[in-house]
Amino acid sequence: MKRTDFTDMFCPIARSLGRVGEWWSILILREAMYGATRFDEFEKNLKIAPNMLARRLSDLVAAGLLERRQYCARPPRFEYVLTEAGAAFQPVLLAFVKWGNDYFSPEGPSVLLVDRTSGQPVSPLLVDEHTGIPLTQDNVKFVAGPGASDSMTLRLIEAARRSDALRAAPMADIEAGR
Repeated sequence: MKRTDFTDMFCPIARSLGRVGEWWSILILREAMYGATRFDEFEKNLKIAPNMLARRLSDLVAAGLLERRQYCARPPRFEYVLTEAGAAFQPVLLAFVKWGNDYFSPEGPSVLLVDRTSGQPVSPLLVDEHTGIPLTQDNVKFVAGPGASDSMTLRLIEAARRSDALRAAPMADIEAGR
């Protein structure tokens, strides 16, 4: 079955999923952030079929998230290293770790995030880079940007209208379904 190509959609979420939306791709990026660079390391750590790994590595290179570099001439051997765009995916993975630990780890977290210097636990938090204010559903909404299509603009206007109406409605009205 052929996957839908999201890379040309106007939505930044869809475009991002077009690059990393396949679960093996996200796990390969995780392994690269853990320090894996060689095909056999990815294959062993992920227990992934070689043909599937080759396809996913090729896709990640084409998407500009990994760079393929030759490290041995005879026989030719290559490693895969994160590009700037690939390394910039780290906050997404950190958010996945927190979300997975918080909601899908009844046995307890299998991966913890700690400060490199102190060794103390850290908890990811998305904040506005200009104000430092945490970004939450209560203080952030989606609006159309300069590259939005007309249909995207209309969808976001309607979404904001619904969201604002919900926030303005008294709690009793919400509970009563009005």
